Amino acid sequence: MASELRAVVDELGGEAVLGRRLERDADLQSAIREGFPQKVIGELLEAADLSIKELAAALDLSPRSLQRRRREGRLARYESDRIYRLARIVALAKASLGERDAATRWLKRPNRALGGKAPLAVIDTELGARAVENVLGRIAFGGVS
Repeated sequence: MASELRAVVDELGGEAVLGRRLERDADLQSAIREGFPQKVIGELLEAADLSIKELAAALDLSPRSLQRRRREGRLARYESDRIYRLARIVALAKASLGERDAATRWLKRPNRALGGKAPLAVIDTELGARAVENVLGRIAFGGVS
């Protein structure tokens, strides 16, 4: 559990960007409730090799809203929760596929196990994120996906 937390925190830019120590899930939950600093957007864009448009679609936000958030202080609770969900998927993809480039390619390509949709296209909901996690779990343990 601690390694998963660490991987997600790293995708968000680490404790320096988040402005606090995150050692337990409760710490991360508190940070989500308070709203992440806007710097996590840039960190996640870079970590997942996404454009603003791709990130906005994955978070179910408009690109304009996302651009505006990049200039303001803190994200709203729901935005922070969606960013956490995406960071969790990115960290899991990197762990399952072994490297950043393979993970980012996989996230953007249609996947038969997801009904022909790209993983980034379905993680705008919690159910979609769970489906992506299930596929990544099968990949990590040698299953076909």
